[in-house]
Amino acid sequence: MHVGLGMNFQALDGKMSDAEVYEFELGLAARAEALGYDSIWTPEHHFTDYMMTPNVPQFLSWIAGQTTTIRLGTMVTVLPWHDPVRVVENFTLLDHLSKGRAILGLGRGLGQVEFNAFRVKMAESRRRFTEYTEAIVTALETGVIEHDGELYKQPRTRIRPGPYASFKGRRFASSNSPDSLDLIARLGLGAMIIAQKPWDKVIVDLDRYRKRFLEVNGEEAPKPVLAMFVCVSEDPAEAERMRRVYIQRYARSTIEHYEFDNVGFSEIEGYEYYAGLAKLINKLGIDGFNDILADLQAWGTPDKVADTLLRYVDLAQAGGLLVQLCFGGMEKDVAQANYELFAEKVLPRLKAYDVGGDLGVPYSPAVQYAAAE
Repeated sequence: MHVGLGMNFQALDGKMSDAEVYEFELGLAARAEALGYDSIWTPEHHFTDYMMTPNVPQFLSWIAGQTTTIRLGTMVTVLPWHDPVRVVENFTLLDHLSKGRAILGLGRGLGQVEFNAFRVKMAESRRRFTEYTEAIVTALETGVIEHDGELYKQPRTRIRPGPYASFKGRRFASSNSPDSLDLIARLGLGAMIIAQKPWDKVIVDLDRYRKRFLEVNGEEAPKPVLAMFVCVSEDPAEAERMRRVYIQRYARSTIEHYEFDNVGFSEIEGYEYYAGLAKLINKLGIDGFNDILADLQAWGTPDKVADTLLRYVDLAQAGGLLVQLCFGGMEKDVAQANYELFAEKVLPRLKAYDVGGDLGVPYSPAVQYAAAE
């Protein structure tokens, strides 16, 4: 199975300076290929301690220059914050620099602090995402970008350098709400699932996505990619402490950054789903909601972590797995130990697991979902 490493560059609670965060995590990223990871991914975020990842293609180009085989993904590029021409140019160039190793991950964004600073209306994000994606996906295949939409009008323009190779099978979009999954199915994108909701609901959504993808595109969808936060230790008590301290701190940071407890989402076009989430948080309390998010991740001894991750892969019929190993204000020694033990004792089991092919492998027509536990 394809296993990627996610890098977050979080600077929570003032434990490290920005420079220290980058020095440490760049060191982890630089070793990923040698340890056997198939890809390396970074989200796009701006302006806060949540994640200091403002220019993902630049980071991936740095990785490309130090490696030869590892693939390079965005988790995700937030389209409403960019000119689509620049997105196409960035990924076309990255593909040339890396000899075809780029993976396009797309999203529409959720952080109000980021939308506000970029002076982009959140209420337009779904429409912008749709129009931008249509133009970008076509341009990455043809080397020509053009669009005549409601919000995006682009005269026919040639992209240079032209495409290195097709991005089919290596283009994904993150999604949490059912409506977003329907949208990415219509746009012909693979699904990237970040564990944020109960698995039984994820499976229902994925089944709907797969059927919609087949209906619109006339072919089976690529199997989804799962992104998970992981804490591993030979000592079960230490693994439980890591869950309690670091996975929960990461969960709390998502509420802080995205304002998941803000019921005002109901008034923003395209974000009505998150108003329901805010009501749930207000009902359970932040600590109670953090427990739910934490329980969706993986922690424990190496065998327990591997078993948990493979169970989720089977439940979702996933074609790839992305693991986050440094997050939630982890001290350097804790993050280093988590990184080393996972690579030594969990990664080999995951890579040996057969899901039918590499990243982008399509569903089997006869696929049946397992029942969520």
